[in-house]
Amino acid sequence: MASVTPASSKKVFWNERRKESAAGILFVLPEVLGICLMGVFPLGFTLFLSFTEWNFIGGLDAIKFIGFDNFVRLASDESFLLALKNNLLYTLFTVPVGMVLALILAVVIHSKAYAKDFFKVAFFIPYISTQVAVAAIWAALFHPSLGPINQFLKNIGMADPPKWLGSTDSVMAAIIIIGIWHVVGYIVIIYISGLSTISIEVYEAAEIDGANFWQKFIKITVPLLSPTTFFLAITLMISSFKVFDLVAFLTEGGPNHASNVLVYYIYEEGFKNFRMGYASAISWVLFIIVAVLTIIMWKIQGRKAE
Repeated sequence: MASVTPASSKKVFWNERRKESAAGILFVLPEVLGICLMGVFPLGFTLFLSFTEWNFIGGLDAIKFIGFDNFVRLASDESFLLALKNNLLYTLFTVPVGMVLALILAVVIHSKAYAKDFFKVAFFIPYISTQVAVAAIWAALFHPSLGPINQFLKNIGMADPPKWLGSTDSVMAAIIIIGIWHVVGYIVIIYISGLSTISIEVYEAAEIDGANFWQKFIKITVPLLSPTTFFLAITLMISSFKVFDLVAFLTEGGPNHASNVLVYYIYEEGFKNFRMGYASAISWVLFIIVAVLTIIMWKIQGRKAE
């Protein structure tokens, strides 16, 4: 019997699977290049600049490497420490207070209110408005002598109402109030979306067992909304550390730096004082703070999920 050797088929390199892979790479390549040019490169460049002293008006030749001097200087910079303190106060008040108020409003609108769509739009309008427009309105409301807020306080018997944006004692309180008012509508919409995913049968079963409104809220609504709450806490915390427009338009960090925050201080150092190296160091400290807080919150959420 003569052995028959099958003809060896020649492998084609540019087959259909590789063509599809190449087409997919070409489709995502512009996005990858955009991320590298607009994200990765600036991030790496600011990290390099944080170890330098650079007045960018002098061009790239003016860059001078100074090591960790910028970071060491931050530890004794009173303006930076005050901006950090103000930013922490803004975050500690706007995030939890805004979330609590929004959760109460969301529950009321979702379960009790008529014309729900109207209230959703009414609460969401401040959030979609530009912060400059919001700041302009609140600047008029907070006017120390002619503003309606102080007029109301005088009418109810307060002889010396706060100067709000014009006083070092009350300027941060005013900015925090504006920040809460601006973001609460967004939180309401997210919470209403979360409430709509909770089955009505769960509440009906609790009512059969004799649970009242408060017990249903604590035992059912709050636990089942925990993923939504976690998402909001992370996004709002990051957003609160990036507050800039309100401070830039209303106070420019004043009076006497009492309302300065980290992002505005970065802007001052980089684009007013032309100390780009020092501004980059501040931005990296801000990045580390937000990253650490985010990791801590992820760990806490992970333990709750277990």
